[in-house]
Amino acid sequence: MTPTFGAVTSNHLLPRHAASPVERFVAYYRVSTQQQRKSGLGLEAQQKLVRDYLRARAGEAIAEFTEIESGRNSARGELAKALWRCRVFGATLLIARLDRLARSVTLIASLLESEVRFVVADMPLANRFTLHILAAVAEYESKLKSERLKGAYAIARAKGRKFGNSRRFTREDTQKGLAGSKHRRQQKATAFARDILPELRRLKAEGESCNGIARRLTEMGIVSPGGGDKWNSRTVEEMFRRLAEPAPRPHIRRRTAKRLSS
Repeated sequence: MTPTFGAVTSNHLLPRHAASPVERFVAYYRVSTQQQRKSGLGLEAQQKLVRDYLRARAGEAIAEFTEIESGRNSARGELAKALWRCRVFGATLLIARLDRLARSVTLIASLLESEVRFVVADMPLANRFTLHILAAVAEYESKLKSERLKGAYAIARAKGRKFGNSRRFTREDTQKGLAGSKHRRQQKATAFARDILPELRRLKAEGESCNGIARRLTEMGIVSPGGGDKWNSRTVEEMFRRLAEPAPRPHIRRRTAKRLSS
């Protein structure tokens, strides 16, 4: 379930200034057992690493998430919330220690697919580049399998067997490719709209117009669909339209309302 901004705990959302110019981070910690969390063993060391990193970078932690989970288990709800927070606020995921992350291949793959920037406090250079190295190991194994398969194909061709599709690439193929690219962009935009839908609904329920919602989202530091730091009413209307949600009606000034009634 996607969390809402108005219903997060103090451990999740930290106080910040809406127009803060510093780089924003979302801190992620992991301990293996509930007992470790209560005793502070391991967790305090991770928190110190994060504080030291933020102090050195003059960065700001806008949220913190603590996972109680085995390193071998890839089902991590708190990490999903942290990634969501990063996408919505355009923040960087800050992981305390590399060994809190790198034990799960599934987890590494999910981080790469998330397109969220992240760094590791105890090894600042171990970011997406490091994960690409880890992924390259798996890619190398796949390449070895491919070479063995090519060898088998070569032997089969030598025996007269034919493979592949002889059909030429046509204009219809190009159009299909462009349509597929447009579809992927639309899917990405819809996924972003779903991320911020709880907040759109909350602000609408408070009586805000599309202009008001745009102003509030900008003040909160939520990134726009294009990656900018400012929202406008048309973008808000597009978010509602994309999810088939009724947009708030524009506020009518008193003079206009009086003229319409007469």
